[in-house]
Amino acid sequence: MSSLFSYRRHVDDGEEEMLMAEDHGPDLIHPQEFRRQCGINRSSLAYYDCEEREQPVPHESLDYLPSHSGVYKKWLQEKTYGKEWDRWLLMGLIGTAVGMLGFLTHQIVDSLIKLKWDLVESYLKDGNFHLVWVCVLGSGLAMVLVSSSLVLFFCPAGSPSGLPEIIGYLNGTSIQHLFSIKTFLGTFVSCMLAVASGLFCGLEGPMIHLGAILGCGLSQLQSDTLGIHLPFFTRFRNSADKRSFITAGAGAGIASVFRAPIGGLLFTLEEVSSFWDIRLAWQTFFCCLTATFTTDLLSSSLHGFVYRGHFGFFEAEKRILFWVKNLLDMHVLAFIPAILLGMLGGLLGALFVSLNIKINKLRMQFFNSIPKPSLSKTSKLLETVLILVCTTTVTVYLPYFFPCTPVMNARNYQLRNSSEIIYQFKREISEYGCSPNTSWIGPDGVRYSNQTFNQAAALLVENGKRGITYLFKRGTHEEFGYTSLCTALAFYFILSCWTAGSAVASGLVIPMLYTGALYGRIIGLILVSIFGVQTNEYGAWIDPGLFAAIGAASFFSGVSRLTISLTVIMVEITNDVQSLLLIMLAVMVAKMVGDFFSASLYSSLLRLKCIPYLDVEPFVHHRRERLNLELFSARDVMEPHVRVLHLRENIASLAWLLASTSHGGFPVVGRPKPDHAQVFQGTIKRLELCMLLENEHIFEPETSNESFSFSHPLTYEKITVEKLPKPSRLAVLLNRYTTDPRYQQLFINLEPYINKSAMSVQAHFSLQRTYIIFRTLGLRHLTVVDLQNRVVGVITRKDLMPLPLEERLRLQLSPQSPDAGE
Repeated sequence: MSSLFSYRRHVDDGEEEMLMAEDHGPDLIHPQEFRRQCGINRSSLAYYDCEEREQPVPHESLDYLPSHSGVYKKWLQEKTYGKEWDRWLLMGLIGTAVGMLGFLTHQIVDSLIKLKWDLVESYLKDGNFHLVWVCVLGSGLAMVLVSSSLVLFFCPAGSPSGLPEIIGYLNGTSIQHLFSIKTFLGTFVSCMLAVASGLFCGLEGPMIHLGAILGCGLSQLQSDTLGIHLPFFTRFRNSADKRSFITAGAGAGIASVFRAPIGGLLFTLEEVSSFWDIRLAWQTFFCCLTATFTTDLLSSSLHGFVYRGHFGFFEAEKRILFWVKNLLDMHVLAFIPAILLGMLGGLLGALFVSLNIKINKLRMQFFNSIPKPSLSKTSKLLETVLILVCTTTVTVYLPYFFPCTPVMNARNYQLRNSSEIIYQFKREISEYGCSPNTSWIGPDGVRYSNQTFNQAAALLVENGKRGITYLFKRGTHEEFGYTSLCTALAFYFILSCWTAGSAVASGLVIPMLYTGALYGRIIGLILVSIFGVQTNEYGAWIDPGLFAAIGAASFFSGVSRLTISLTVIMVEITNDVQSLLLIMLAVMVAKMVGDFFSASLYSSLLRLKCIPYLDVEPFVHHRRERLNLELFSARDVMEPHVRVLHLRENIASLAWLLASTSHGGFPVVGRPKPDHAQVFQGTIKRLELCMLLENEHIFEPETSNESFSFSHPLTYEKITVEKLPKPSRLAVLLNRYTTDPRYQQLFINLEPYINKSAMSVQAHFSLQRTYIIFRTLGLRHLTVVDLQNRVVGVITRKDLMPLPLEERLRLQLSPQSPDAGE
């Protein structure tokens, strides 16, 4: 291939083209650039097992809008403009599919958990905790080994939750294998087994990923893996529509898992999507609605895949995830502990983010220091096994040290009908070695019970969803004591922080809600200890269950920094509208306190994984002071050495350019008049050029004039691809084009294929507004021109990342800079 670099291209005016000194593509962030921006060395770079490949895989930028070329307009003319029924149909299909998937996931997880504890029921009654530990650990190990193996060996894109990757993709970053069938199957099985094994994790993050995959697959109706290319909905096979359906699928995922359609919509708007409009909001809302409806409809009559009747009857206790039955009237004094819980949530949330990022960095450094890829993957597998061993040991043996608590003592002051007591704890696991309960009818004709339960077992042995339900219950002031709550909080905080980021597909929403509910209930118990149990209506707000819900929202906000969507989700999963103002206040305080100490968990994971993400506002600092980007111009950050193409391009020269560079796109220049200078005409992407070169029949010989025939241009579908079908064939073609002399006499007409609506800004244009244009329009390249519309530079995603911005602007601020006085 040395001949590829031996050919020098001469432009029409005889000047030799300038070569770039730093040859990493303008829209690709090179792995060395990743490491420099993220502040990590080579040994600590672990992303999608990149260290186990021959070469790290860069993240390619995506165009938000399709190329506005001549062939694109011709393709649009063949489509019926204005019809939207097919888009709404697809949104409904995606929502229905995600709803069915959410129902299936919940049923399988619940069945596996029930099966696991049914195996040790007899040992629990006999108090044989050693055999309980062996059986629970054995079944959990079988699940974890399969779950972790799927992530490590089958679909590395599914680790751990996929949510940061979805956020990065919708921001404009292409990530390999994120929406493949292998990733879907591996993530689906891995997340169910991880939750059922007993690890402190949830289904929420993977469900968002799975919903996004369904949105991508159902909207495109094509798969290279399966060799399927259906001729339906072909007009949606472009980057803009694809992102819209992925956004709707992600929102449907969170709506299905929480039964919260409005929360799913707002979560997508606030956290997941970077580009939004009112039409997409309506369609995403419809998708979330169909997903929630499908999950509720199937759950209304099926439990554990057994038909229980009442099809279509949505019971509040079953439909609402953490249904709060007894709502309480609020008092203005309740805002004081709500503020305290918000501050505590912000502090603990920032601590959780900091510890999790440090654990993940240590994990990456350790595993990347292992030279053999197979040994590194085995070590990751062993880590998940170690986490499960620690988790199982805590959940099985810790309740042994806690006595049994009578249920009557905790509830008899609140419940008017004591027969409700029997049904408050339906699972026998909470009894955990306690004597079996008996019931009798008292002199007053009411049924009483002497049921007892183990506090630690109810908090740790049960799955996270049931534990949160226990903590949210109102009128249970003394049901859980300080010892059990503090012990569960310490172990759950540490183990969930360790589990997050391990080699299993898992989510963090349930652990965040659970952790916040634990310390929220502790604050509620403190208030009860100070003021006592209040039976009058003005003091009923002093209830540990109320502050458990507020604490759950505060910790969730302290970790994720969500506000609007989190408030709506909390109301939808508890049905507690009375506590809306308290939850809003705690969420806002938690976000402000957390932002003072660290970034959110998802933002931190984006930086840790070196996914190039453009925030809404650029935060650039110099000497601890934030810079005003309005004082700088586009020329201050652009790459000045630009490779340009011409409307009439030589085949040999074009092949050499593609072989010697890795640029993702090129500006195209041309002369409006014969005596005019070369000015900016548009842009063309690398993939489109490669597809053009694979069709020799469009090559034309050199002519004496500048005219070209436009009789048979390639179609839009032919040149618009997301990846090359045969990269090896392209390499052979490029070598032949650069070595065979006859291709130096052949040319190609690029005019029908260039993006004539490509954005450009002048060199003196405001840098602040340049950033807004680049991010708002979802650009991949932004060409910089002078006053005569000649190309002088190009701006890409890597140029607008925080560290490159700071470095380049620091040069402008230095006294030696020639532009410092401007």
